[in-house]
This record gives sequence, structure tokens and C-alpha cells, in this order.
Amino acid sequence: MNLSLAAASRTAPPTDIELAAIVRAFSAARVLVIGDIILDRYVSGSVHRLSPEAPIPVLRPSDNRCTLGGAANVALNIATLGGRATLVGVIGTDSTGDEIERLVRATPGIAPALVRIAGRPTTSKTRFMTGSHQLLRLDEETTAPLDAAGLAAVMAAVEASLDAADVIVLSDYAKGVLCDGVLDAILTRMAQAGRLVIADPKRADFAAYRGATILTPNEHEVRAATRIEADHDAEADRAGRMALDATGGQAVLVTRSAKGLTLVCRDQDALHLPTRAREVADVSGAGDTLVAALAVALGAGAGLLEAAMLANATAGISVGKQGTATVSRRELLDALHLDDLVTTDRKVASLEDAVGQVAEWHRRGLKVGFANGCFDLIHPGHVRLLSEARAACDRLIVALNTDASVKRLKGPSRPLQNEMARATVMASMAPVDLVTLFDEDTPMEMILALRPDVLVKGSDYTVDQVVGSDVVRGWGGKVVLVTLREGHSTTGTIRRMTAPAMSGTEQD
Repeated sequence: MNLSLAAASRTAPPTDIELAAIVRAFSAARVLVIGDIILDRYVSGSVHRLSPEAPIPVLRPSDNRCTLGGAANVALNIATLGGRATLVGVIGTDSTGDEIERLVRATPGIAPALVRIAGRPTTSKTRFMTGSHQLLRLDEETTAPLDAAGLAAVMAAVEASLDAADVIVLSDYAKGVLCDGVLDAILTRMAQAGRLVIADPKRADFAAYRGATILTPNEHEVRAATRIEADHDAEADRAGRMALDATGGQAVLVTRSAKGLTLVCRDQDALHLPTRAREVADVSGAGDTLVAALAVALGAGAGLLEAAMLANATAGISVGKQGTATVSRRELLDALHLDDLVTTDRKVASLEDAVGQVAEWHRRGLKVGFANGCFDLIHPGHVRLLSEARAACDRLIVALNTDASVKRLKGPSRPLQNEMARATVMASMAPVDLVTLFDEDTPMEMILALRPDVLVKGSDYTVDQVVGSDVVRGWGGKVVLVTLREGHSTTGTIRRMTAPAMSGTEQD
């Protein structure tokens, strides 16, 4: 897969509206995560005195929680962002390994491909906390490389998971899983398969990751590998290019904490993105969050520039949270829209999110209405349809045909406005409570998933012609046909713009 900054084909960087469209496609991403799995424990409590045995604080614990760390945290972030992750890594036959397996299996969006090795302890980090202050960290681990049997078991898990993945992430925490034998075997296999590989490095010799498509070192890691300080943009650019030469890859993304990130691609000027963080509470796990967002965005079809911008925004949210934290798709969408569009953008939802919202409305006893169409150019006929639809229910969902669906229905010259522009305009309409997109020729799949109480269509249809009318009436709902006014149609408007005045009665 060839990557570029894609700047040459754009007159301006992607807008937040365009980035939000990519975020809504995150559910299409399939990522294989391979690396060191860690259990992060947090023992929190209060300190009121020093020990009489030594000048150290005495912690009285009040809370003990465990979270997925290392490569497992990357997988968790992928799932939280809406993608699908397959997690390959090594755990021991101990209680810590049991807890990791339990947490992984309890997380929707993660398919476990865990390798258990007897006699090898599961890596864990236990942090003893009082408030936001860390008193002590206890690490239980081995960093010994895998033996031949362990290598074979890991590669078997990788091979079994490869077909379902578009993007591969190598999450190296220097705990021995991505040892020379495993790393070489994986990179060779991915080159054969033509997969995009993102490597998050820990080694000082970046040549070990030769064959990876993208390398994502932080400022400390790139300095250790290149002996170049990356404090300033020019130095970060130079360090990134040296790292690029070492890996033979297509891009290096240097994460620079409060200074944002630097993206270096071959034969192109470096791109420096300032941080989007509003405040920094804790940088723990921020690198995992960034790599996860980068992988999910690329897996959803984003270009490298868009993926880097989304990764930067996601990491900016992560560092504002305490401890190892994840970022949800909803949080990312909110962060992308801190302007006047925020209220309308919150109305635009994926089918998954819409199902959850409708379930909540139904729990509150609200009647949910459903209307659908292309809505290419909003005209008075549309306004009437939406107003009467909203009058027939407590909450109104409008399902819009995607651009691909509109082209199939209306021809190659349509739509005049892309799906995100149409969704934004529709979300700004007062009668509309939620907007979602469907790619099929009919909205039947969406109707079955949402189970609306009221189905609304124009009076140019009969009840029996309305898609979904039978199933909605079958569960006790009703169909409302809104009387249309002649002279208002998108098709008619287009004809009047390109030819002598003509009238029509279509409603789309």
C-alpha cells in the first residue's frame, strides 16, 4: 500500500467536517494488533502518616482496578473508537493472565488470539496512588525473548488472523514478544501479504523494524535512535528522515508531546501538527491511543494526512485524562467540532449510535418517527414533509442515502451536495432529532434495526408502496403519508437551472 501526505491534490487541509466523516466510518476498520500485553493495576487510597519502620508513606487502599495495557490497550482503544481489533500476544498460565483474558473477552470489538506459555509470567504494572500522585510502581515481568515454541505459537496466531485484517500494528514494549525472530518473521510475512504495518518502537536500532510501512516513535525514542534532539521542527524533520532511511518505510510519525507531532514522508516536505490538547493530566497510554487512532483511520480508508490529524486529535483528548485511558468515537467527534456546528453534528450518527439513541427514547416512552430520502437540495416541500413528520411523533430520525446510493438511484450527475454536506444541512432543521446514512437502495435494513413507531413518506406513495410499511405495522406502528405541494422538487429545481422553466411534482 502506497501512502502520501496527499497534499498535492488538495487546495486546503481537510476540515473538521471532513475528518468527522472519516470517524463515522471507523466501524469498517479491521486491525491486527501484535505485541506485548500488559495488565495495568491501580491501587488507590489515602495516606495519613509515615511508616515507623522507614520514612515512607503508609497507603490505606480504598480502590483496586485493572485495565488492559501495552498492546492490549492499543486493541482496547481501537474497539472504543469503533473499529475491530484482533489481539495477538503472550500471557502466562497465572492469575494475571486469567484477568487479561477476562477483560479482553468482556470487551466488544476485540477478538482474542492469546498465546499462553507456561512458566512465563504475565507482564503487569501495579501503580500505588493517592489522589493523582503516584507513590510507587511495581513491575512483574520477564523481558526474555520467546523460545522457538513460543515463536511458532505466535506466528500461528498471526497467520490465523491475517485474512481479517487491513492494517497491522506492532506494539513493542520490549517485553520479549517482538524479539528478533518474531519481528523478522512478521515483517517478512506482511511484506508477502502486502499489508500496511504500523510499528510503535522501543528499540534504539530502528533497522529492526525494516519493512514496516509507518514508524511512530516518540521524542525520546527518536532521540535514542538517531542522536538528534527533536525539540524543534527542523530537528524533528531531520530525525524523522534518518528513521525513515533506517526502516525503508514510507512514513515516520514523531510524537512530540506538548509540541504535537511531525509527519515525514518520502520526497515530501514534513508536516508539523500542533497539539490539540487543552490540558495535560497524564501522558500514560497516549502513545497507544495515537497509534490506535492512526490504524483505525487508515483502515477506514483515510489518507495519511487525515489519519495523522485524527491521531493527533485523539491523543490530545487522551492526555487530558488521568491514568491509562481510552477515547471514544463520540469524544473524538465532539473534539473536532468546537464551533457553531457542534449541536448539528451531534445529531449525525452511525447506525450503531442511532440504535442506542432510539433504545433510550423508547425506554423513556417516546414515539420515534422515521423518514428517508436523498434530500439533495432542501426545498419547501421537504420542510413541509419534515414538519408534518415531526408532528406525528416525539422524535424524528431522517435516513439519508449515501452518495453512492444516490448515484445508483438518480444517475452519475447526482448528488449535487456530498453526503456530509446534506447531513449537516438536515441536522440543522428544527424538526429533525437525528440523522443517519444508509448505503443500500432501500432503508429496510435501517428500519429493522431502529424499529420506529411511525414511518413517514410523501403522498405520491401508497401505504403498500412504502418500504418497511408491513414490518412497522406488524410491531404496532403506523405509516403517515404527507400531502405534497406541487412545484417543489429537487429534480425540477435542477431542470430550471439548466433548461427553460419546467414544473414537477416529484419529491426525493
